[in-house]
Amino acid sequence: MPARGQSRNRVDRRNLGLPRKGGGSSRINAILSLISLEIRQSSAWTRGPTGKGSPAATRKEGGLDLPRSSSSHSEPAAEDAAIEEVRWNLARDRDTRPRADTAKPRAASSSKTQKPVKPGLRARIERKLSGFEFAPDLAQDIGSGRWFRGAGTMIALIAVSVALWPDFAPLEAADLANIDENARDEYRSQMIMPLGLGGDSGRRMAATAAVTPLAAAPERPQLQLLSTLGRGDSLDEMLRRAGLGGSEADRIAEMIGGAFPLEEIEPGTQFEITLGRRPAQGASRPLDALSFRARFDLQLSLNRENGQLAVERKVIRVDDTPLRITGTVGDSLYRSARAAGAPASAIQSYLKALGDHVDLGRIAATDTFDIIMAHRRAETGERQAGKLLYAGIERGGKPTTQLMRWGSKERFFDASGTGEERAGLVAPVPGSMSSRFGMRRHPILGYRRMHAGLDFRGRHGTPIVAVTDGRVTGAGRMGGCGIAVRLSHAGNLSTRYCHMSRSAVRPGQSVRRGQVIGYIGSTGLSTGPHLHYEMYRGGRAVDPQSVKYSMREQLSGAELVQFRTTLNRLKTVKPGEALNDLEVTTSEAAEPVREIDRLEQVTRID
Repeated sequence: MPARGQSRNRVDRRNLGLPRKGGGSSRINAILSLISLEIRQSSAWTRGPTGKGSPAATRKEGGLDLPRSSSSHSEPAAEDAAIEEVRWNLARDRDTRPRADTAKPRAASSSKTQKPVKPGLRARIERKLSGFEFAPDLAQDIGSGRWFRGAGTMIALIAVSVALWPDFAPLEAADLANIDENARDEYRSQMIMPLGLGGDSGRRMAATAAVTPLAAAPERPQLQLLSTLGRGDSLDEMLRRAGLGGSEADRIAEMIGGAFPLEEIEPGTQFEITLGRRPAQGASRPLDALSFRARFDLQLSLNRENGQLAVERKVIRVDDTPLRITGTVGDSLYRSARAAGAPASAIQSYLKALGDHVDLGRIAATDTFDIIMAHRRAETGERQAGKLLYAGIERGGKPTTQLMRWGSKERFFDASGTGEERAGLVAPVPGSMSSRFGMRRHPILGYRRMHAGLDFRGRHGTPIVAVTDGRVTGAGRMGGCGIAVRLSHAGNLSTRYCHMSRSAVRPGQSVRRGQVIGYIGSTGLSTGPHLHYEMYRGGRAVDPQSVKYSMREQLSGAELVQFRTTLNRLKTVKPGEALNDLEVTTSEAAEPVREIDRLEQVTRID
């Protein structure tokens, strides 16, 4: 029996089967359960029959002092069941069978004590499954029984997934409906096709026996077409594609050729063609009218009058006032000129002309560019831009650069009549140099001799160009030099190009710098295709690499006076003057054709 001054009863750990050391979640839970049970027992002991915690109100059971209640016997039975359940949990954690004295709950000492309450089925199942690991980590304990059990579980799950994989076999479609001819006609009458053919709705009555087919569909009395002459195309072929017969197309082409050269008709020219009524079923339509712009200032027409075609020439009034465009250079000369309305081709020519005379880097942002280009405007409203005529730069209101295109060679000259500066020599071929000027051992003759020129590598047939302007003084075979060309230049200079496969010039012909005069070969004393290039000054051979000069063409005399007169007249053109429309004279006034009427009448032929 516990002492009277004792605060609470103690629990015998050996009777409950608690371990001396170690732990775990289940052991911790058991200990917490015992502590809770001790607290309840202590509370019951303090509420004894005497109202005070007297020793008589307690009983000892299995090493545990439990309170005894005289009013009810249910509390001791519940306490015995709880203690027995804790013993079972501890025995399960040790993987051992409980001892004989704990295998079954002891019967109550009193006959009135109820049997202990065993855990339910759910609790027993949870206890058994709580220690089972369904998905062990396969990265640990490789080769153990636990690892093989996890591998088997994974394989089984994969097999189940594959077995339950859905089938992607095509579904069986419904049978096609049996549609008879009446239903097909009804479907046809409700198609959307009539909408594409101009119908107000898709509902159309199908043809019945009451409809009488026409023997021949009526045709338009006239058919207006617009045909374009393509590149490499001929006029007669274009007329045949438009629907004219072969003989009539040849006759019309011959009539037009008599009024204007057919080879001068530019590709892209559009022909307005009007075809008349067919003379018979299946025959080609005859030509009633044809009109096209043969030239910017000329329009040709063919009209049928009294059954005969006649050619009519109509000269169009054209104004040739040049177009002048000026503006501030700004950050970019090209962008500023484009913003002012100058065509890209004219700006490129303008920059090239300036680059041949002045340093473009010295042009300031505050300078003013001055561009004058050829421009034509017709009375019918068409406009045509031409080539660059004048390129100038002004600074502070005064011209610093004035260049004008002049002469048959169409080169730019400044206001003093001085032409552009050009380098005197260019490479005759694009290949590299293989032998220089000087003494060397001849590869064929076998002894040392003077090599009076430069050798350039190149493939057979590579073009050879003139290094500068000159005149051909000789072309043909020249001994060991093979097929060669000799040129005479200004400054008492002459050049010779040897071992050609063939020449492209003839004696007495004038050539310009960069013009092809022949092609690389291996004629004469040569070991392979190459160019032997020689230069002479006063009849003596010189090293071509030692000659470096530039050329400037200078106008003089009457030509210089004419040049300055043209330049002054060109500078009198006002900027933007050529953009105004020409005034239409009374004879030129005509009733305008509405654009909507033209679109309805003209059909384009691809």
